Amino acid sequence: MAAQHDAPLETLFLPFASGALSWPAGPVLFLRARDGAPLREHAQPAQLVCEQSFRPFADALEASGWTVRDEQQLASDATRYAVVLVLPPRQREEAKALFARALALAAPGGIVVACQHNNEGARSGEGDLQQLAGLGGKLTKNHCRAYWTAPLNGQHDAALAQRWASLDAPRAILGGRFQSRPGIFAWDRIDPASALLVEQLPADLAGRGADLGAGFGYLSAEVLARCPNVSALDLYEAEGRALALARENLAALGKPAALGFHWQDVTAGIEGEYDFIVTNPPFHTPSRADRPDIGQRFIAVAAQALRPGGRMWLVANRHLPYEQILNESFGQVRVAAERDGFKLIEATKASKGATPARAPRSTEPKWGRGGRA
Repeated sequence: MAAQHDAPLETLFLPFASGALSWPAGPVLFLRARDGAPLREHAQPAQLVCEQSFRPFADALEASGWTVRDEQQLASDATRYAVVLVLPPRQREEAKALFARALALAAPGGIVVACQHNNEGARSGEGDLQQLAGLGGKLTKNHCRAYWTAPLNGQHDAALAQRWASLDAPRAILGGRFQSRPGIFAWDRIDPASALLVEQLPADLAGRGADLGAGFGYLSAEVLARCPNVSALDLYEAEGRALALARENLAALGKPAALGFHWQDVTAGIEGEYDFIVTNPPFHTPSRADRPDIGQRFIAVAAQALRPGGRMWLVANRHLPYEQILNESFGQVRVAAERDGFKLIEATKASKGATPARAPRSTEPKWGRGGRA
């Protein structure tokens, strides 16, 4: 799911490649790490620790031999780092909290080096780090901006760092019904696409189900509240920060259904045979690359995981090109509702021995004019 050319990752290492900064002999930490050739050109596995909560990126790092730890593991480790590399997220509160953690994890005399794409908040990020700790320098290339602190020796704004450290802490939203935190998809509201799915959700969903791309657990919570005959529900979510919230949010419901929580890249496939699946699949990565193929893969994986006759309820932006894979993968497909640029689709897996129906040769998909993206 990572882009083939990662401009922020390449530019992050430009200060070291150009000689503006020297690569340290001591330990290096990489927050929101991503694998790629620039990383492999500078770091050694024995020297580098990576933090990455997005499962596809974490899997790629581990496959290349890097050590990947989560936020809690780093917090319990007394190691401090000569260099802390950061690829800040677009969400500004989350990014400010990440800068505060980066400073706390840097050794005396260490530096924090960050990089963002110009369209992803680079100027704001540079200003924020400058406000927090001052800047030692900056470089621009690839429509990105790399910037870094001077060697840190306690001269940063400690009070500001303390305030920023809590900016992405979990908090109650929607009148206390859910816990969420900045940086999670639709973190402080109900996404209108998911709301459309819930409005049309049939109460007769029963047996074992799955929520693909579960986020902080909104769809799963609604399934459990509206469908009393659901006996088990598995939540699959690639973002570990979101999955931890979903676990907390669903535990608070006290429902008798058996719950499973899977930090997993759905596009790699899932195990199990399900009676139903609900999904509001992503169509871009955390680096904001537009990737409709992710949603297409969600559909194919759902079809494989459903039992014959099982149903998928999928909501998506109306323009996304999902019709072909839906027709190829399911026996029956219909548009259940459309609103505000979204389409809600019910797809039923063909019975054993049946061949999935395909769209006719005309330009219309088999469910009629209302379903064209």
